[in-house]
Amino acid sequence: MEDHQIIELYFARDELAIEETAKRYGGVCMQVSMDILRDRMDAEECVSDTWLQTWRSIPPQRPAILRAFLCRITRNLSINRLRERKAKRRDRDMTLSLEELEGVLSIPEERAEGLSELISEFLRGLDREDRLLFMGRYWHGQSVKVLADKMGLPANTAAVKLYRIREELREFLADRGVTV
Repeated sequence: MEDHQIIELYFARDELAIEETAKRYGGVCMQVSMDILRDRMDAEECVSDTWLQTWRSIPPQRPAILRAFLCRITRNLSINRLRERKAKRRDRDMTLSLEELEGVLSIPEERAEGLSELISEFLRGLDREDRLLFMGRYWHGQSVKVLADKMGLPANTAAVKLYRIREELREFLADRGVTV
């Protein structure tokens, strides 16, 4: 079933929408959640919660890209779950990566409109290696060491590159009127 058909099922309040969404995007959402949580049971709960939140969000929202909409919901739910776990114990890699970005992206929600488009524009301007580092660290929550090993870099070099990318992002956003 195509995305627009699934969205129409949500608007018709047909429960088949959830089933079709799970069939088409269950694997993708599970991978997003597992990248963050690294725990199958927690990831399964977040994916299940994604279907509920999607049901509550459509309507009134009509996502232009259903996959991105679902991945964003899953990612946010997974990050919230990680923060809950953080209160009990530290999951260092993802927690640290989120803390690294807080200084760059901690702006009030009402000023965040258009931020994803700006970040996408910024990422398109990076070379492939820097983009892979940024996405690996800040989207997938991978440790600096794992990323460095994957890319054949010393861990210190990868950490310095990530710092520079964050600073470039801060400047890029400031140039476009988004300040922390």
